[in-house]
Amino acid sequence: MRAVAFDIFGGELDVRELPDPSPAPHGAVIRVEATGLCRSDWHGWQGHDPDISVLPHVPGHELAGVVEVVGSDVRGWRAGARVTVPFVCACGTCPSCTTGDHQICERQTQPGFTHWGSFAEYVAIDHADVNLIDVPEDMAFSTAAGLGCRFATAFRAVAQVGEVRPGEWVAVHGCGGVGLSAVMIATAAGARVVAIDVSGEALHLAELAGATHFVNGGDGDAAAQVRELTRGGAHVSIDALGSAQTCAASVESLRRKGRHVQVGLLPGGATPVPMDRVIGQELRLLGSHGMAAHAYPPMLEMIRGGILHPDQLVTRTIGLAEAGKALAAIGSVPGVTMIDPQS
Repeated sequence: MRAVAFDIFGGELDVRELPDPSPAPHGAVIRVEATGLCRSDWHGWQGHDPDISVLPHVPGHELAGVVEVVGSDVRGWRAGARVTVPFVCACGTCPSCTTGDHQICERQTQPGFTHWGSFAEYVAIDHADVNLIDVPEDMAFSTAAGLGCRFATAFRAVAQVGEVRPGEWVAVHGCGGVGLSAVMIATAAGARVVAIDVSGEALHLAELAGATHFVNGGDGDAAAQVRELTRGGAHVSIDALGSAQTCAASVESLRRKGRHVQVGLLPGGATPVPMDRVIGQELRLLGSHGMAAHAYPPMLEMIRGGILHPDQLVTRTIGLAEAGKALAAIGSVPGVTMIDPQS
């Protein structure tokens, strides 16, 4: 198969011929029709993820496609099914999974991290009966691929972890794919959304997604501007980028008793958090890590019902030959970039 791979962390990302994957007895191999370009893949390429320990490595974890073959123990799926997957592939049997929390599975696998990913013509997925999600015939693969990481992650962060309610102020720090998804979902929940980014183009996309107030993070104290716009601070603030600066700014954007949701991955090392503010104002600091496959139906219903429009967040589609350069320059093009490995 053709795939994008690297031999050293931070090194060249090139297209090469690699062996086709084979399914585990409980797994499946998917022919990838679309895969998203995500900052998490950039972190993996840079060596920030301890799950990537064997090189060469193929990145990519946000995908949709067609089942090519299933393992001998798979009961619910057959070749030819249109599917997507969450980026956290659960085992289905550990204590976390048995309580429904597949997104924090204790034996989770992640394509693009624990094994070769979806910047390729084919990818292997573990525990197919637990992790595969049916893609409706009328949904484009490029739309479905974006659900597996960014959109589903944002959906759970906003609706389930952040518990956003109508009329609340929500601040979204970083308007890349996750942030724009969070803006759209929070708006659909009836919240008033403040979008924060250093890019004017990204803020324009946030406006199209439903944000009504905007802060350019390069113009002074972003948190102070959020507190002024919201007359005291946001009820919920989401760090959708993942940096020491955006994490701290998100916490400092909150009003008393506010909820900070950390979605963006942070590089290793110390992350300064204003804990005096957390204590003095009884803030809640919450982590959000994807969304289990069994939790997708409400989100899919909102998409099919025209309430949510993840397809509007895709701003370009490229082929495998362009994927390496695009990953190295992640963040330079606003919106969501999709890769078509079959082109």
